[in-house]
Amino acid sequence: MSTLSTPPSGPPEAPDMVDADTGLHDDATQGPRKKPISRNALVWRRLKRKPNFWVGASITLAIVLFALLGNIPNIYEVGQQDPYGFNAPPGGQHWFGADAIGVDLYASITAALRKSLMIGFIAAPIATIIAALVGALAGYLGGPVELFHGWLVNLLLTLPIFYVLMIISPLMASMSWMILVLFIGLFGWMIMSQIVKNQTKSLREREFVLAARFSGVGTFKILTRHIVPNVSSLLIVDATLGVCSAILAETSLSYFGLGIQPPDVSLGTLLQDGTSAAVSRPWLFIFPAAFLVALLTAVSLVGDALRDALDPTSGTDRA
Repeated sequence: MSTLSTPPSGPPEAPDMVDADTGLHDDATQGPRKKPISRNALVWRRLKRKPNFWVGASITLAIVLFALLGNIPNIYEVGQQDPYGFNAPPGGQHWFGADAIGVDLYASITAALRKSLMIGFIAAPIATIIAALVGALAGYLGGPVELFHGWLVNLLLTLPIFYVLMIISPLMASMSWMILVLFIGLFGWMIMSQIVKNQTKSLREREFVLAARFSGVGTFKILTRHIVPNVSSLLIVDATLGVCSAILAETSLSYFGLGIQPPDVSLGTLLQDGTSAAVSRPWLFIFPAAFLVALLTAVSLVGDALRDALDPTSGTDRA
């Protein structure tokens, strides 16, 4: 005797839906069922949907590779003079042309990019670390420390940093370029420090911070283990965008003769040399300026994408 199967009554079950931004499963029949994904996976999910991230990261990677490896196929070394190539235009012998003393511009740009990238990727983290520690300390301790922090930040923000560097530039001329990196880092932390301080004031009364304090955990450990990690998204964005600020600061100082000193080269020194020849020998100005604009634009695109991906209130599209 055969048994006939009857179809189940009622509407078919709806499949689980996954929120693309929160990583939570939403069961249509049983209500939301929390299965959170990790924060890193969530940030990456948001980030990979950003076209500006891929464009910026691709251009930045290409420029970094060009700075590191671009001069390998070139027949000229950095600073090498060609006695037959004075003011040579771009061509088969000198791909980006040559300057008034026969120095190959292609080789100079690869060396200048390396220098500018090193300054940006060193000075920006220095400024971010100072901002994180000083801002978190002022916000956590409050009182006189917070007042002194506010006074110091206001003083440095109103201080004409360019003229300060102009005064000390004769001392920097005889020192390593790392001194310039330190000065850029030391004068680039103030605004982010104010933001970190305000965030810390709202975090210091949270349960996990109070529990650590009552357990006898020291101030430094509370700051580094509980406060700073909770503002890490702000610090990551600040460090990324700080690369642009550091490169632009170095370029401006070097352009006016206050930064990188010969025989070192940077984008600022190349622009300084090419400005006077922008009409008669435009390649001396156009190529360094184009690389500077491309680099700053690419890093800014990456920073904007990171800010949107790390911000939980960003308008990321849902799957």
